[in-house]
Amino acid sequence: MVYSIQPRSMIEEKNKLQVLIIDDEVDICYLLKGILRYKNVEAQYVTSLEAAKTILTEEDPPVIFLDNHLKDGFGIDQITYFKNKYPNSKLVMITAHDTALDREKAYKAGADFFISKPFSRDIIINTIERIGLLDAKHGEIFPH
Repeated sequence: MVYSIQPRSMIEEKNKLQVLIIDDEVDICYLLKGILRYKNVEAQYVTSLEAAKTILTEEDPPVIFLDNHLKDGFGIDQITYFKNKYPNSKLVMITAHDTALDREKAYKAGADFFISKPFSRDIIINTIERIGLLDAKHGEIFPH
């Protein structure tokens, strides 16, 4: 039997968090995480802004999915905070309350993308491809 030993940095890079999902609806988190897992994208979710800020002290994911209506505040009011603190992260606003005013406010605050709920698998995958986390042709993951 032959074993391949990978350097620790390669193992850590493989398991590195690529997406943080911030949504208080656990079923949405599971759905979104499942779509991302289908494309071999490592994701984790939290259900509050407070938990997100805690996890982000240890992680710096290239993509943050942020719901607007959370139990401890409005995600749209935290976009500027996340973009200032994590300027290399792409921020995707996801919400069931899709109004032209909310879209405008989110984009002005620094959101990179805005997705309405309910969303489809194709919309999520297309967004991840547009961000550059996946190669659209081959479905390969690009390290960030």
